[in-house]
Amino acid sequence: MNESFAVRALRRTPVVAAALAVVALAGCADMAGIASHATLRDATTLGIAADPAHATVPALDSQWWQAFGDSQLNALIDQAVAGNPNLQVARARLVRAQAFADIAGAALLPKVGADLNLNRQKFNSNYIYPAPLGGSTQNIGLLQLGASWELDFFGKNRSALDTALGAANAAAADADAARVLLASNVARSYFQWARLNEQVEVAKRTLAQRDETFKLVRDRVSAGLDTRLELRQSEGGLPEARQQIEALNEQIALQQHALDALVGQPNVSASLKPPVLAGVKPMALQANIPADLLGRRADIAAARWRVEAATSDVANAKTQFYPNVNLTAFAGFQSLGFGKLLKSGSEQWGVGPAIHLPIFEGGRLRANLRGKSADLDVAIESYNATVLDAVRDAADQVSSAQSIVRQQAEQRAAQTAAEGAYDIAVQRYRAGLGNYLNVLTAETAVLAQRRLAVDLAARALDTQVGLARALGGGWQPPATATAAAPAAATQN
Repeated sequence: MNESFAVRALRRTPVVAAALAVVALAGCADMAGIASHATLRDATTLGIAADPAHATVPALDSQWWQAFGDSQLNALIDQAVAGNPNLQVARARLVRAQAFADIAGAALLPKVGADLNLNRQKFNSNYIYPAPLGGSTQNIGLLQLGASWELDFFGKNRSALDTALGAANAAAADADAARVLLASNVARSYFQWARLNEQVEVAKRTLAQRDETFKLVRDRVSAGLDTRLELRQSEGGLPEARQQIEALNEQIALQQHALDALVGQPNVSASLKPPVLAGVKPMALQANIPADLLGRRADIAAARWRVEAATSDVANAKTQFYPNVNLTAFAGFQSLGFGKLLKSGSEQWGVGPAIHLPIFEGGRLRANLRGKSADLDVAIESYNATVLDAVRDAADQVSSAQSIVRQQAEQRAAQTAAEGAYDIAVQRYRAGLGNYLNVLTAETAVLAQRRLAVDLAARALDTQVGLARALGGGWQPPATATAAAPAAATQN
């Protein structure tokens, strides 16, 4: 079998000698003393798997907010996921990161290009061209196909691809984390709106109660049973109650504006029925921290992928100390005169390796490696900080959820007692057995308990949302990202 011209050319090129020289010079690469020093935290070091009874908690549904049984809330979150600008930004960043990964992957493949140049050129008669070419004007044609392939002996392009893939996976997890956060913020804003509506109802009941008391005092003053002091005291409570209603209405308007911004649709809340806390079902959540918490949160996954990307980036920086080996080839036609371009004798070709070895870079390569190692330390410590914050967040939500249940039980007992004391104070005042100060004192306790009941009911829902978010919001890592993680970790 006849050998191709490329094989024959390679045999005439001292490739073996050049390769041996490159390998010998590669010993000049000096990476001593440069390394990452940070250490990743895991579930064991955090102690979140210490209780075997709480080792596993069922994963949340990705549509966890539907457990509240509020169709308006479901529609708002769906609209927010579809139209929130910040979420769209996160998705655009994901597309950009994926594009960078495709660019990095292209470096592993051969490159082929074609050139066609047709020029008319005047040749200098006082230069290197002899007559009759010198001093003449000629047509020059070039038709050529070229190819190059960087042989990734030391894994430079592969580590660059792993870095880009890690960044793309981090961007995907960031987009998922943004979705979970957006859904929880919409739910919390919605429940705050409901809380304010309930507070308005309490304030209206307060106004009605004070109006009845004012009429009672006015009648007693007319009958000569009370003085104008009691009348002025009861009268002053009316504008105060009306001011509280107006202040709450202002907060409702602001809360609606915030909800509109989250949904990405101005005035969307104006078309909704104002929510009430009594119409929302409490969401059942197991109040403990699962051992696999670190695998359930998208923000932790994003931070871990950044560690993987930084690890691959360090590996890439190390490959800069080693030679680049490129195999290049070209074949085509070139001639003086366009008519001879495709004729016999106009063909040309070339093939051979191109090797570059960094010998003296003025410390640039070591400085670059130090910088990449520092970036890896930053990524690891950022991951550790994210993990610690996630564990604290989950623990806080668990503690709050448990405490609010106990607080609500105590508050109900306190409200029952306060309302009983108020009824007795009013009856005694009507009968002339007590003064109006006792009524005011009892009323203040009742109103405080009513407001507290609303706040605790809203906090219970808010904490359920917070716990759902802290436990990952139903996020699950994509199968492709999960499979890629061990490969990225081996580059460390």
